[in-house]
Amino acid sequence: MKTGLVLEGGGMRGLFTAGVMDVMMEHGIRFDGIVGVSAGATFGCNYKSHQVGRVLRYNLRFKDDPRYMGLRSLLRTGDLVAAEFSYHTLPNELDVFDFDAFNSDPSEFHIVCTDALTGEPVYKRLDAMNDEGLDWIRASASMPLVSRPVSLDGHLLLDGGISDSIPLRYFQAQGFRRNIVILTQPKGFFKKRTKLMPLFHLFMRRYPAIVEAMSRRHLMYNDELTYLEEQERQGNILLIYPQDTLPIGRTEQKEQKMRRVYAMGREKADGMLPAIQTFMKQNE
Repeated sequence: MKTGLVLEGGGMRGLFTAGVMDVMMEHGIRFDGIVGVSAGATFGCNYKSHQVGRVLRYNLRFKDDPRYMGLRSLLRTGDLVAAEFSYHTLPNELDVFDFDAFNSDPSEFHIVCTDALTGEPVYKRLDAMNDEGLDWIRASASMPLVSRPVSLDGHLLLDGGISDSIPLRYFQAQGFRRNIVILTQPKGFFKKRTKLMPLFHLFMRRYPAIVEAMSRRHLMYNDELTYLEEQERQGNILLIYPQDTLPIGRTEQKEQKMRRVYAMGREKADGMLPAIQTFMKQNE
């Protein structure tokens, strides 16, 4: 039975996910497939490339670099996270992504994007990581309002979390029947309709399907949470989530907070390690 790792997004809350992943990598836990959304994609690819610690390392190293992310990049390029620097210069030259390890690892790697013209999810399996693959990951993490849509394979793409925030159903349909799901919100979290809808109506009017998708995103997300609960009761998934709301904003880059959120992920994984190992052994 194929095992999967499902990673939701959440911007810098994804450092919790990175902490969990690093502990699992250190203990040799491997999956048949991984699916990531937004930060779950940008950080999750390091699982397949076997690069423990890389996510925290490059975020700390470049947190104050205006070439990486911030208002300067947004005003100059239309992207809060600078596209060329973050998705090409950084992984190719500055904190090198292990393309060979990613490409030789047998596990599948899938990402989720959202079609800006239809509002529907676009799923992509990345069999090899290269410059185009990095652009797909960029697309999955291109948050509306602060990112330009990315043109790939005839689509204009934005953040996958708009249309499928926790793609467990998708991964099960791909044959991954037993999954570990890492969330970046605590148990009992209930998403409310975004208060930013006036901004979406104003600045995203060229993409009415995105405006509509954002207006009902909370309904989609909460439905996925209900499905997770059902699958957990049936023993099909193991949920890993923070005990409390993570003390960091989606785009916040304060070192102390980044280190703390990452440590919270490691602490959670350390405490759940016996359960994780037992869950994985049941799939053998």
